[in-house]
Amino acid sequence: MAPGEDGSVNARDRDGEGRARSARPRDGLGRPLPYGAPGVERQPEGVVRSPAETVREAQRLLDAGMPFHAHEVFEDAWKSGPEAEAPLWRGLAQLAVGLTHAARGNTVGGARLLRRGAGVLAGMDEAYGMDLAGLVGWALELAGRVEAGGPVDPAGEAPRLTGPAAGS
Repeated sequence: MAPGEDGSVNARDRDGEGRARSARPRDGLGRPLPYGAPGVERQPEGVVRSPAETVREAQRLLDAGMPFHAHEVFEDAWKSGPEAEAPLWRGLAQLAVGLTHAARGNTVGGARLLRRGAGVLAGMDEAYGMDLAGLVGWALELAGRVEAGGPVDPAGEAPRLTGPAAGS
């Protein structure tokens, strides 16, 4: 249990509004670490970014092997952007969290989320410079390899969101 502001021990960490928020540090794949352990800086929640900023920040995190954190960036865009764009950002968040689960060794969940995200993005046109068809192909190919049981390096498997090599 974590010590509270007054030094007491709370059963659950809470934010200023009383909502449960884990204060435990996390690793690059979003897994909780013991209190006091060094962790990866967490993505702030609820950040409103332009679509270009969202893609740039998510790519930076994917390239760094932190797909869980990239998923949070996409989730912010999904929740704060126009409702018509929600499926795009939700599908991308599912790809990122699918890569997260695959890298954690959760083959069933990883493959399922990669396929779910690919299904959401399938048939969408290019958006914000992203080759969505290439990302769908990347996700389906990775889902097959994940199910075959191979290890997944999150940085090595990170897709390119934009450019001619998108999805590979």
